[in-house]
Amino acid sequence: MDLLVVGLGNPGPEYEGTRHNIGAVAVELLVARHHGSLSGEKGLRARAGQIRIGDHVVLCAVPLTYMNESGLAVAPLVRRAGIEAPADGAAATSRLVIVHDELDLPSGRVKVKVGGGTAGNNGLKSVHAHLHTGDYLRVRIGIGKPPGRQPGADYVLKRPGKDEREALAVAAEVAADAVELIATAGVEAAMNRVNTAE
Repeated sequence: MDLLVVGLGNPGPEYEGTRHNIGAVAVELLVARHHGSLSGEKGLRARAGQIRIGDHVVLCAVPLTYMNESGLAVAPLVRRAGIEAPADGAAATSRLVIVHDELDLPSGRVKVKVGGGTAGNNGLKSVHAHLHTGDYLRVRIGIGKPPGRQPGADYVLKRPGKDEREALAVAAEVAADAVELIATAGVEAAMNRVNTAE
């Protein structure tokens, strides 16, 4: 397996279309683009499926766990993809891409990042806790800051209005493009193309 791509979100119809699920939406879009499908698999707490991007075999997945337990799904997926981290952790985790929503970016903005903190994202906190490292690739999809004094937890679980929904639909496509670039041209090329776009 060349790459493992996981889109974070919450399962179930009550969370469909919420800001917190944009990572899962982007990965589902990527899978559909490459004529794949996601399905449950014994031993995995995720819907997963394999696609081919150019010459590269990519395992894509969307956890069936809630966002704050994402690590429970990601850890077995890492094993399933055969990218168990070596002692130094560096080589293996460059083959793991997490696609997630990001409060620290304007809504609709997409950025590729290598490693780093969690920026308060409970999905990333859980992944960190289960993998014992933050050194993996992220495709961050901006959802903007909550207005006024609205708590972040409420904001991410809301469905955006029409204009923002359209911006996020475009961002999901850009995030899928970013994963394709990571797979075919490497993370530097993806960062150069995606992070500099306005």
